[in-house]
Amino acid sequence: MRIAPFALERWFAEVEADADVMLAESGVRPLAAGRFDTDPGDLGYVTPTAGEPEFREAVGDHHSRSTEETLFTCGTQEANLLALLTLVETHAVVVTPTYGSLTGLSEALAEVTRVPLDPSDWTLDPEAIAAAIRPETDVVIVVNPNNPTGRRHDEATMRAVYDHCADAGVYLLCDEVYRLLDPEPIDPVASFGRYGISTGGVSKAFGLAGLRFGWLCGPRAVVAAAENWKDYTTISPPKIGQYVAEQAFERRGTILAENREHVATNRAVLEAFLDEYDLGWSDPDCGVNAFLEVPDGFAGGESFCRSLVAETSVVLAPGEAFDRPDWVRIGFGLPRAELDEGLSRLGAFLDRHD
Repeated sequence: MRIAPFALERWFAEVEADADVMLAESGVRPLAAGRFDTDPGDLGYVTPTAGEPEFREAVGDHHSRSTEETLFTCGTQEANLLALLTLVETHAVVVTPTYGSLTGLSEALAEVTRVPLDPSDWTLDPEAIAAAIRPETDVVIVVNPNNPTGRRHDEATMRAVYDHCADAGVYLLCDEVYRLLDPEPIDPVASFGRYGISTGGVSKAFGLAGLRFGWLCGPRAVVAAAENWKDYTTISPPKIGQYVAEQAFERRGTILAENREHVATNRAVLEAFLDEYDLGWSDPDCGVNAFLEVPDGFAGGESFCRSLVAETSVVLAPGEAFDRPDWVRIGFGLPRAELDEGLSRLGAFLDRHD
C-alpha cells in the first residue's frame, strides 16, 4: 500500500517549530496538567488492551453503545485509521473539504468519491450522498463539526445521510472530535442505528491533545475487527492518557463549559478582526476552526501562508492541504494573548500588502 504525504502535517513539520505564533492550531488551548492526578500507579500496558472496562462503559453509554462496542485508541487519528482499515475495501464516499487523513487513508485503500459541501454556506446535501453511493460502497465518511470550515451539520441532515446509508447497507463513519464544543450537541452517529460509527477523543474539545487518547464506538463486529487491527499498531491506549482522560470525562460538564466560553469569546475577537479587514470567512458555528478567503494579490493559500510566516512568524494552514487553494484555515481556540498577538501581526501583514 502506498499513501500520499499528509499535506497539512508536512506543512506544520516545515514551519511550526520555528514560528512564534501557531494561528493554525485546531484545538482548544491546552489545560494545565496540574488540574489532574497524573500518577496512574505504574506504567505498564493498559489491560484489557481495549481499555479500562468501566471507562469504556461510560463512553459507550454516551454513544448509546455497550462496553464491547467501544474501543480506546491513541487519539481520534488512530480511531479513524482502525475504522478505515476495517471498513474500506472497494469504494468510499468522503465529504470534503475535510481533515486530510480521511481522504489520504481512504484513497490508499480503495476508490474514493468526494462529495463537496456547498461552498456558499458549507452545507451538506444528503441527496448528494445518496447519489454517490454505489452497490460496492463500503462507507460514507463525514467530519461533524467540519474541519476546516467550523460548520456544523444539524441532526436532521445527519439522520438523512444515515438513512441513505442504512438503506444501502453502508456504514456511516463520523469523526466527532469537535462535537462536544456545541452547547447543544446533536446525538452521536453511533447512536443512530446498526450502521452508525463515531470516533472522538479528548484532544480538541477538552484541550488535552497531549494525552493522545480517543475512542471508536459502533457495531460490535466493526469494533472487534478494529481491535484486531489495533493489535498490530499500538496494542493498547496510553496508560497516563487513559488515566487523565477518565478524570476529564467525569468532569466534562465543568471543562466543556469553560472551553465553550473561551471559544465563544475568541470567535467574537476573530469576527471583529475579519470585519475590520473585510475578509470573507466560513462563519463557523461550532469548533475552533474557520476558513478564510485568500486576499487579492496572492496566487493561493500556500503563497499567502508562506509569505505570512516568512514576514511575521505566524502560521496559518494553506487551503491546498484541504484541496481548496483559494482559502486558508485559521484556529481561534488558542490562549487569548496568543490570538491577539497573531491577529496583530496578521493585520500588519495585510496592511503592508493592501
